[in-house]
Amino acid sequence: MTTATPIRLKSYDKLFIGGSWVEPSSDAVIDVISPITEEVIASVPEAREADVDRAVAAARKAFDEGPWPRMTPAERAEILVRVGDEVKKRIPAMAEAFTLELGGPAAISTLFHQNAVDMWDDAATFHERFVFEEERTWKDGRGKVVREPIGVVAVVVPWNGPVATASLKISPALAAGCTVVLKPAPEGPVTTMMLAEALEAAGLPEGVISVLPAGREVGDYLVGHPDVDKISFTGSTVAGRTVMTRAAEKIKRVTLELGGKSAAIIADDIELESFLPGMVFGGIGHSGQVCAALTRVLVPRDRQDEVVAAIEEVMKSVKVGDPRDPDTFIGPLAAQRQQERVLDYIEVGKQEGARLVVGGGKPAHLDRGWYVEPTLFADVRNDMRIAQEEIFGPVLVVIPFDSIDEAIAIANDSDYGLSGAVYAKDRALAESVARRVRTGQISVNGYAMCVVQPFGGYKQSGLGREGGVEGFDAFFETKLIQEF
Repeated sequence: MTTATPIRLKSYDKLFIGGSWVEPSSDAVIDVISPITEEVIASVPEAREADVDRAVAAARKAFDEGPWPRMTPAERAEILVRVGDEVKKRIPAMAEAFTLELGGPAAISTLFHQNAVDMWDDAATFHERFVFEEERTWKDGRGKVVREPIGVVAVVVPWNGPVATASLKISPALAAGCTVVLKPAPEGPVTTMMLAEALEAAGLPEGVISVLPAGREVGDYLVGHPDVDKISFTGSTVAGRTVMTRAAEKIKRVTLELGGKSAAIIADDIELESFLPGMVFGGIGHSGQVCAALTRVLVPRDRQDEVVAAIEEVMKSVKVGDPRDPDTFIGPLAAQRQQERVLDYIEVGKQEGARLVVGGGKPAHLDRGWYVEPTLFADVRNDMRIAQEEIFGPVLVVIPFDSIDEAIAIANDSDYGLSGAVYAKDRALAESVARRVRTGQISVNGYAMCVVQPFGGYKQSGLGREGGVEGFDAFFETKLIQEF
């Protein structure tokens, strides 16, 4: 049974616009429902179009007339360091809020917010590694190539890691001298309001940053706003197409980080105990609500039974339950509709003829909360929907192959190309496979998402890169000044 301990989070009655807490334009609110208890635990104002207009106007004025883009990169970096310090102070509170409003297990919640600190700290060093101005000569002339901040940036983030995802976008945008309007998803607004408090405490100039919790319609209005110069969006591929279409109306700059169906390729020469628990955790951690999760496991056909048995053992060993319990590894899904989506996909897998090995439903010992058991399918074909479509839940599929070339072909037979992994004792083989898989990030004999190096996808997994100097570069325009 789930705990009956009441859950409450701090509620907010104002919006953070242009660096100040102001009255919202309407009395609309977002009720925050905990996926642990299915009860309302907080509320925040729901931004409307009028609030977007105020926030974008403040950002436009701050960029066109204010000090922020005219400060030196080193001066901006000093403020970014302060933001990182303020976020660090709030890690315990942010992690608790993330657990209560989105169901993230305690250890993962802390890790996500430490990652956010790392992003701010790294962004504060971009100016030391980036060429802002370069003298050039050519056959018939000479001049300078200069990099200038793009302008007003709309940042739209999902619910599965709002502070970390927002920090990955906002920190380089601010470091570049841009101004920002952030729209977090309505499912997880409290942690992003805490981020607003950290930004306020760091002392950013007036107008530079706003935080507007809202639903999809207001997000669409923000994306299409004529005074927004760039959009940085994380979400589903379907939503990403809509964002790109709206941006095309004004030829706005766009960075998209979208869906994934990443493959883990297991060679026939490696011992499972050397990597398998970490690989499984990379697939079902945070209940599989991670775009880069390793959800397709590709195995030599003659090792399928061995691998399936080992994964089943790991899945049965993890604790599913209240994410406030430090021993819990699988908490609830963030929203009821997400639980329903995952359960629907499990039924699809059964109907397609995949073999259900373990899991497949709601945990019997939990009477409340949006939980789904860790689920494993074997004997999966890559043309099945459960192998091709992003489920965003704790569901792994095992696909057998007969040669390493076939494994690579299976990995690449996907609309997505976000992440992946290869496990092989032969390091030369592992690197060869890594280079042939069409994906934006791939790990060798391990799995991790590096938050300070370029991250992004091939194909329908996105457009552009976030993280590292490559992510910083995405917030600049390039100008040639010719000299005669």
